[in-house]
Amino acid sequence: MPSQNEIRHAITNQIVEALKSGNLPPWRRPWALDPNCGSPRSLSTLRGYRGINVLILALASMKHGYRSRWWGSFQAVKQAGGYVRRGEKATSIILFRPVTKTVTTDTGEEEEEKFAVMRTFCVFNAEQTTGLDHFHAGRRELAPAVLDERYEKADAVIAATGADIRYGGNEARYSPTGDFIELPYRHQFATMAEYYETVGHEMVHWTEHASRLNWERRNAEHSYALGELVAEIGACFLCAELGLPTGDNLQNHQAYLKSWLSSLENDPRFIFQASAQASKAADYILSFSRTPAPEPEEALVE
Repeated sequence: MPSQNEIRHAITNQIVEALKSGNLPPWRRPWALDPNCGSPRSLSTLRGYRGINVLILALASMKHGYRSRWWGSFQAVKQAGGYVRRGEKATSIILFRPVTKTVTTDTGEEEEEKFAVMRTFCVFNAEQTTGLDHFHAGRRELAPAVLDERYEKADAVIAATGADIRYGGNEARYSPTGDFIELPYRHQFATMAEYYETVGHEMVHWTEHASRLNWERRNAEHSYALGELVAEIGACFLCAELGLPTGDNLQNHQAYLKSWLSSLENDPRFIFQASAQASKAADYILSFSRTPAPEPEEALVE
């Protein structure tokens, strides 16, 4: 069984290779008006995967050409009414199992210490199965009017946060000192995808404030590169959750690509920190407009 460090290195190397290939990063998957496309979801819980697993499954989809968002273990596929085709190879994702250990303190007292142990877990895409055609992409496209409804929903999600967003000018930024977001007017963006991506990016930065998630303060190492990568991935997670398209124009992110690659190659924990924080930021933004649901056991899969 590979060690936790070996797992981190293997996943990081895949992401570095994907970034160097010149293709879209794994968090920017092509999006279609299809209910079976989008951010990956579990066949067993019907909930979305989180953190690093979103990127792992996106990498697998890029490599093998999968379009379906649905993934599950061999048993989950069987329980859903299908079976994995002979010869199909599984994709390994990460499962964090909580562990409690009794330790002795410097004063000789015993206390419980809780931590998570990282293990791999095998899943298959719905397109690797027989009997689950209703989970395949391309079965039914949604009407274009649905996208307008999703834009309205996105506007409601943004408004529910109560974030101070000031429109005007030609700059998109979050001001930590003033705790406000500054954006160009909506009509100044070339596409709606670019507008919502930009709003999402700055909203993720907005979560870093000390009164919210305070995440920038807890990650001093690689601070600037990490902050921009968290905002980039978090915006894509947010758009995927809302069913919105993401653009393929990476011009605004080319300046960060070199620093991201350097940080990834020097620290295998970097992408784990960024993807985990991006998930937390997206969840925080969405929490203002949705009813919390109990987390199933699979929520441990990050």
